[in-house]
Amino acid sequence: MTFRTRLLLIFTLAVVAAVALVESVVSAAARRRFQEVEAQRAGDLVAQFRAEFQRRGEEIAHEVNGIASSDAAVQIAMAPDTAPYYGEAASLAAAHGLGLLELVAGDGAIISSAEWPARFGYHDDWVTQGAWKPGRAALRREELPEGFTLALSAVGAATAGDRKLYVVGGQQLDRGFLSTLVLPAGMRVLLYRNLEPDFSAGDLLESGPGATPAQVALLRPLIERVRRDARETGATLGSGAEAATWRALPLSGAGGELLGVLLIASSSRELAQLESFLRWTGIIVSLGGIGLGIALSWWATARVTRPVRKLAESAGKVAAGEWGTTVDTGASGTADEIGQLARAFNRMTREISDQRERLVQAERVAAWRELARRLAHELKNPLFPLQITVENMQRARESHPEQFDEVFREGSSTLLAELANLKQIIARFSDFAKMPAPEMRPVDLNELAGEALKLLQPQLARAGVETSLELDPGLRLVRADAAQMAGVLRNLALNAIDAMARGGVLTVRTEALLSGARLEVSDTGQGLTPEECARLFTPYYTTKTHGTGLGLAIVQSVVSDHGGRISVESRPGAGATFRIDLG
Repeated sequence: MTFRTRLLLIFTLAVVAAVALVESVVSAAARRRFQEVEAQRAGDLVAQFRAEFQRRGEEIAHEVNGIASSDAAVQIAMAPDTAPYYGEAASLAAAHGLGLLELVAGDGAIISSAEWPARFGYHDDWVTQGAWKPGRAALRREELPEGFTLALSAVGAATAGDRKLYVVGGQQLDRGFLSTLVLPAGMRVLLYRNLEPDFSAGDLLESGPGATPAQVALLRPLIERVRRDARETGATLGSGAEAATWRALPLSGAGGELLGVLLIASSSRELAQLESFLRWTGIIVSLGGIGLGIALSWWATARVTRPVRKLAESAGKVAAGEWGTTVDTGASGTADEIGQLARAFNRMTREISDQRERLVQAERVAAWRELARRLAHELKNPLFPLQITVENMQRARESHPEQFDEVFREGSSTLLAELANLKQIIARFSDFAKMPAPEMRPVDLNELAGEALKLLQPQLARAGVETSLELDPGLRLVRADAAQMAGVLRNLALNAIDAMARGGVLTVRTEALLSGARLEVSDTGQGLTPEECARLFTPYYTTKTHGTGLGLAIVQSVVSDHGGRISVESRPGAGATFRIDLG
């Protein structure tokens, strides 16, 4: 990515981030303020409904009590025959502005009904049972010829001696009642009359044209929740400009039964329009800022990238081997940063040209020294068991001639194995310049660990070191170079023997991992300090007086070639554990 592109991206991201931050803060503040205003408006509308509901109830109770206390009501109560008063309820309802009115005898028989004259003679037992409060109106499920309706009703009683007349009057809660409410702009009021056991779309009323089928389907879950829980609830329904915040209030009758649900909606159209305006404003400002960023980045990079490009081209030539390449500093001035960088580059190339030959010679000497040290280190490990084996054979020949054949057979196998190892080491160092990659084949680390400790038994016995094999039987085969990993294990074991000058326990442990296998070599020797652990794999660093410092560096190189990882865990006086993880 060029500097010009980076600068453009920085300008663009800065402008977009700033605009997005401002837009989000303003939108959040506007949304919070709208929600506060909506909550206040909805609360005012609820208070208005309750006040109107109470006022209507008081008016109905006043009119009903007025009828019950009139001479006409007393006269009807005293009449031995109520048939002449069959149509009296209709005239009384019209005179007192009541939409519903029934005159009921003391035994519950309906004398006259304004809303359903044919009910003359039917019994209305709820009146005689006293399921009403004198002087107060309450919601009631009222039956009409065309079906049930929701009414706000009150009951009054006229007494003449031992005879009674009940006056039951009220008004329907319908679209006419809702139309009396003064609605702020953007708000709606709907009434669901809970008259049927199941949800009925026809019982959802509104003062205006009414809810569409889609709106009914949207409101149904909210209404069902109020019908189930019988408590006030709310929800935001719809999306975008059509979204609205709804509050649903339960309306109960005198007995506590749920008879209706009042629904109040506050439209989110204004908020959606404001958010859309802010969003488009942010987009326009962002585009303007991006255009400004392009112009500024073009101007800035024109003054910077040209000399930097020349410097990069010169650096590429140096990387390609043209050590004497220089940069013209005349166009860059003498005091700015680009000019200083060009002059520093020229000094660097001159110093590189001067030191190149010396560095080449030094590298050749260092490479031969490292080769010699590595060869000496690698040859040292197999020569020691060869020496021990020959000494054992000599002692057996001199001290126990009868056991010589058995010792000879065991020693011969050891000699042949170590001679083969020497041959392999010599072959590898002869190909040192080629740095051959490991020959990866499936290897059983458990078997490899057992064989390595078996070959080291003479050294272990001589040093008084006991061995412990903790091999995971569920270990899977891993892809590795068996010879190289055997050399790694032998190197770590010999280091452990050196660390346990007074004897101890050498533990070789394997463990299955999710992605491979783990090999651990632990000793109970003198341990290492944190500083020694940090430098342990550095070439030529050693904690032993007779070491070359290449053993663990070679081990790390082999493990790295296998795509693995080696680490050490130790502390003074507590031994050390070398852990190798292979994929």
